[in-house]
Amino acid sequence: MTGYDADFQAFSDALGTSFRRYGFAVISDHGLDQPTIDAAIADAKAFFALPEETKRQYHVPGTGGARGLTPFGVEAAKDAKAVDLKEFWHTGRELPEGHPYRKYMRDNLWPTEIEGFRSHVYGMFEALDQLGARLLRAIARYLRLPDGYFEDKVQLGNSVLRLLHYPPVLADAPGVRAGAHEDINVITLLLGAEEAGLQLKDADGEWLDIAPPPGALVVNIGDMLQRLTNHYLPSTTHRVVNPAPERRGFARYSTPFFLHFNPDFVIETLPSTITPDSPDRYADRAIMAEDFLTERLREIRLI
Repeated sequence: MTGYDADFQAFSDALGTSFRRYGFAVISDHGLDQPTIDAAIADAKAFFALPEETKRQYHVPGTGGARGLTPFGVEAAKDAKAVDLKEFWHTGRELPEGHPYRKYMRDNLWPTEIEGFRSHVYGMFEALDQLGARLLRAIARYLRLPDGYFEDKVQLGNSVLRLLHYPPVLADAPGVRAGAHEDINVITLLLGAEEAGLQLKDADGEWLDIAPPPGALVVNIGDMLQRLTNHYLPSTTHRVVNPAPERRGFARYSTPFFLHFNPDFVIETLPSTITPDSPDRYADRAIMAEDFLTERLREIRLI
């Protein structure tokens, strides 16, 4: 990110080239406040260490896991036979009373057992939301759109910060920590996990380990942006594999931020990405962002 202000065009070109090739990029010097990150992750670890019956108070069935806890063994990758070996917590955008988007966004839940949870976790949500908006300016430049193209399309997006807990894995576990999948949203910002396991599927079908250096941020394209750009920017399949035998007894924590469009934004192919060699894959198939999200949540068994 030091290049963002020093030479924005060069930063944009490097970021876009990585996305075009892999659908992923690793960003150093991201500028996020480390104490904010540390506090939120410490709170996540404290919450997941609570007794199961305490955690379950924050699970709201039938809501697609939009807020609060999604218990272990619920979510599955699309078309997967086994559920993922994980549990997670979702925090979303807070809106004032009477805001029209409140019909799309539920109120956040806040565990009273963890002091400071709300301020730490929502502070991290806001920091990642702001960083995501900055990165979208660079993506817009790479796509030869006005730098501010995405601003009024994501400023009240239905984005979520996910606090992820992958417990220790039994030797005979029936599934994997996270089955092969693509993200639903616009872009995902992921702060590095202490334990390895994240892999992306390269264009030639090979699985590549993603091992960012300490303090780096992994960013990837989601299906909404892939659709908007007529697959010019690919939403790459990725997974979290189970650990090596000597690391099975260690839990894994990570904190992806899923940046979304405003709920009523209509996703229709950018004209600039339609060419004779790449005709419109979604002609006459525009879809509102909220409808796309709902459709995909059903596919991964959250609704």
